[in-house]
Amino acid sequence: MDVWPELAAPPRRIVSLVPSLTETVCDFGLRARLVGRTDFCIQPNDLAGVPELGGPKNPDLHRLLALTPDLVLANHEENRPEDLEALQSAGVPVAISCPLTVTEALSMLWRLAALLGVPERAQMVDQIERAYTWQLRAVEAGPRRTVFCPVWREPHGPLPAEWLMTIDSRTYVHDMLRVMGLDNVFADRPRRYPLAADLGQAEPQDPGTRDTRYPRVTPAELVAHDPQVVLLPSEPYAFAQEDQAAFEDQFAALSAVRDRQVLRVDGTLLTWAGTRVGRALRQLPALLAENLQSKL
Repeated sequence: MDVWPELAAPPRRIVSLVPSLTETVCDFGLRARLVGRTDFCIQPNDLAGVPELGGPKNPDLHRLLALTPDLVLANHEENRPEDLEALQSAGVPVAISCPLTVTEALSMLWRLAALLGVPERAQMVDQIERAYTWQLRAVEAGPRRTVFCPVWREPHGPLPAEWLMTIDSRTYVHDMLRVMGLDNVFADRPRRYPLAADLGQAEPQDPGTRDTRYPRVTPAELVAHDPQVVLLPSEPYAFAQEDQAAFEDQFAALSAVRDRQVLRVDGTLLTWAGTRVGRALRQLPALLAENLQSKL
């Protein structure tokens, strides 16, 4: 459940523990109020003077508290509950969100604009929302294609993959793909525990409270699903040119490889739920239209 604190006044000292929200704060015209960020908050490019506090999952809480923020922006998935609880116990207001669909990301932007006291930014959010509506109408008129989008691979580098991690239907990436007219071939495939079970080599155990949205699939399982399109994002695993070459060599029998429908893509357009949604709605349709052929 999202957490939106009640503030007596708009915050003047903001710490962001989420790269997409750091960018959003700046897009909302509040760069001067940003007093702390993670090491992974690299957009926009003019953040050199904002202190780095460690990664999203290991922030330096002592340094963070010394900055005396009156608001910390966080994410249920990217940040550890114990860190957020420690900040709340110290009396720091923490806004926690975790959009799992593009619609939820838009709702978050409306709430965030109100929380930060920038109602004039409603026009920006409204424009993004309109672009979303037009994109949905555009894909209704065209053919849909099946897609595989890995977010990790083992081992790293140009060696053949032993397994690839991907996403199911309960993720933001899945919904962004849907909006682009692409149907995730592993939408209904949950992650199983332990790894051997996920790879079909053992009986699965009760996952308990562990996250089951990111299945690890074998090369044989991928071949069986035979996606028409493969997108290799730049994050969280940075698929480079050598990774694409290794993928195409290993999976030469896939329809996507035979038809030259394997494309590397800026991962932030698929994973960052914030004002980057607007960039995604502009850039992804053009990128797909330019690089992917209709092979239905």
